[in-house]
Amino acid sequence: MLVQLNRHIGDRSFAATATDLPMNPAHLPAGPRPTVAVFGHTGRVPGLTHHLPTGWLVRHPADLDGVAPGDLVLLAGATIRDVTMARRVLPARTQVVALVDDAAPAEMVAGVLTAGADVCVRGGQPAILASHLVACRRRVLADRWSNMDVQGRH
Repeated sequence: MLVQLNRHIGDRSFAATATDLPMNPAHLPAGPRPTVAVFGHTGRVPGLTHHLPTGWLVRHPADLDGVAPGDLVLLAGATIRDVTMARRVLPARTQVVALVDDAAPAEMVAGVLTAGADVCVRGGQPAILASHLVACRRRVLADRWSNMDVQGRH
């Protein structure tokens, strides 16, 4: 069976280009779904769920202990201290996304990245933020696939 993965019919901004995959996602086995754990000012990420791919979850744990393995962590209104704390508590493989103000100075952006954030996003437009979260998820999956040979040898 051939599947054309790069077929693009019409304008589908922020959507996968594979529109004719021969499977129904409802019939796929249940497994872990991509999850975004949001901390900080939740009002700064309105509408995020509408811009994430179908099946993604957004939740608001009470503290960093509530982050499950594989969650993407979004720190809304992030400070250098927030990122430092998250990196101290969370496993190294956890992707941390820092959301800062539109007008955040370059020193703030550099500071959260130096403190360990994987990505720093200015503003918080939901579509742009969602695209950064999807990219983080892809990097996690790519790292797993690229390290399979190494993991299999141990």
